Amino acid sequence: MALKVIWLPKAENNFQIVIDYLESNWTTKEVQNFVQLTDKTIKYIKIFPRLFRKSKKNNVFEALITKHNLMIYQIRNNQIEILTFFDTRQHPKKKMKKCND
Repeated sequence: MALKVIWLPKAENNFQIVIDYLESNWTTKEVQNFVQLTDKTIKYIKIFPRLFRKSKKNNVFEALITKHNLMIYQIRNNQIEILTFFDTRQHPKKKMKKCND
């Protein structure tokens, strides 16, 4: 059974920041590719919520969307909550801080 997916406001904001960056610096093709990869990843997560790498926090997982973008999500109350998107070029210690902000 596929789980429901909830986007937290921070995740929506960070997703839009990535889209804005791609629109400013790349082509429409890259924007579409990022959106399609994100949608595809979410479809996998809905069916197999524990498919991706587990983080140090309980029930928090990390799905690599592109080599520079990581989607961080958690499983809570039988649903998936997309917490944030993380630029993999940042220091890894910032990753969990970004989830807690």
